[in-house]
Amino acid sequence: MKKRIELHKKKVEYTLKVSKRARRMRLAIYCDGNFVVTAPRNINQSLIEQFIIRKSQWIIDKLEYFKSISGQVFAKGNKKDYEEYKKQALILAKKRIEYFNKNYGFKFNKINIKNQKTRWGSCSRKGNLNFNYKIALLPERLADYIIVHELCHLKEFNHSQKFWNLVAKVMPDYLEIRNELKKSGVKFV
Repeated sequence: MKKRIELHKKKVEYTLKVSKRARRMRLAIYCDGNFVVTAPRNINQSLIEQFIIRKSQWIIDKLEYFKSISGQVFAKGNKKDYEEYKKQALILAKKRIEYFNKNYGFKFNKINIKNQKTRWGSCSRKGNLNFNYKIALLPERLADYIIVHELCHLKEFNHSQKFWNLVAKVMPDYLEIRNELKKSGVKFV
């Protein structure tokens, strides 16, 4: 359901999703500028608004950031774009996994390309590597970081120091890239 709230003297529209599975409130701002608040069932609207107000500076910053990059790398995830870039993303993922896996020798099951709203990649317990089709639109070093990140989850299914040491094996500047991604405001992986 669509709602409006005033933050820093600006009217901000958001979508409220009430979920029986949600245990806590969650804010998400997507690259297309959509702002979504997910809340557990039976939570009071005033508590939701207080939560949004506490996070207001972050919200305004992210909305302004996505407005500033509108029309750049992050296209809205529609079906046409997905069909257009899916094959390109699969070729890229296979090629770069083959390249980086020479250093690791990890076994994996399948490589899948998906049209995800909030993730750049994931690794399943079955050894499937999943990537957002938009990796095909990223600069090479950012796409490589996402690919290496998911590849390393085949060995370390967490974000422990052992995991980051694996990432650093082929990408010693991963911290710099990770910080660049964090500053962008986009949650990549």
